[in-house]
Amino acid sequence: MSVLVFADSSEGKFKKTAFEVVSYGKKVAEQLGTNVVALTINSGDASELYNYGAEKVVEVKNDLKSFNAKGYAAIIKQASEAQGADTVIIDSSVNGLTVAPLVAVSLEAGYASNVVDLPSSTSPFVVKRKAFSNKGFNNTEITTTKRVIGVAKNSYGAHENAVSGSTENFDASLPELGVSSVEINKASGKVTIADADVVVSAGRGLKGPENWGMVEELAEVLGAATACSKPVSDLGWRPHSEHVGQTGKPVASNLYIAIGISGAIQHLAGVNASKVKVVINNDPEAPFFKAADYGIVGDAFEVVPQLIEKLKAFKQA
Repeated sequence: MSVLVFADSSEGKFKKTAFEVVSYGKKVAEQLGTNVVALTINSGDASELYNYGAEKVVEVKNDLKSFNAKGYAAIIKQASEAQGADTVIIDSSVNGLTVAPLVAVSLEAGYASNVVDLPSSTSPFVVKRKAFSNKGFNNTEITTTKRVIGVAKNSYGAHENAVSGSTENFDASLPELGVSSVEINKASGKVTIADADVVVSAGRGLKGPENWGMVEELAEVLGAATACSKPVSDLGWRPHSEHVGQTGKPVASNLYIAIGISGAIQHLAGVNASKVKVVINNDPEAPFFKAADYGIVGDAFEVVPQLIEKLKAFKQA
């Protein structure tokens, strides 16, 4: 029985999480004494996955040009059965969290999301996962014959482990999807929140959308994605696609900078998985300071321009 890993992609390019789940899948396969197979859907050069341990890449090419949970789940199920996989590994991105439960139901498999480490045991199969909105962890035992594992972003990392792999095509049949995408408009030339290692986020402390220039400049210097709190998107200052938090997009970046965000519990729950959190706020009693690794008590309109200036000087040195 093999390990099947779904390597997600966008516009023909693999997402960073694809390399992470392949790296994770390789180690799980070693623990189980079997091989790892990577599944791609309308991706680019699948040979990139060999560098992270994929011994076989199964490519699906069809007319499914955008993400559809029902369609993806059907493809993953069929590929899993064709490859004789008893373990399916998917990332815990927004797409992954949507499609993985459908795969688990179709395979009658146990499912563990937001897994942060390799299995501590394979008999029984036990994994460590985030719990209580990233405030704690639990060890989950999966007792079913088949299992679906959702790997939390940036929890394991992408590790090069080059092998000589092979690629084969796979024809999967699609069910009636029920919905279709008519048009997809994406911002170009910007780092997306999902792929960003660094996220610069701001809240109502910026007082208005006209002051967002310094946030965007700081993000540009750091090669970061821009984000915002829920009140900001609700007010229309920034697009809803930038809203991060428990009710928006979850963030698990290596660095998260919060400017003028007090730190409501829903926001903290959605960004708590970030490895290093930096807060800039003029209120020393702001709840975010209790969750932050580093904090600056000060006026954002004074602190951020100085920070940009220092970073630019550092990069030029």
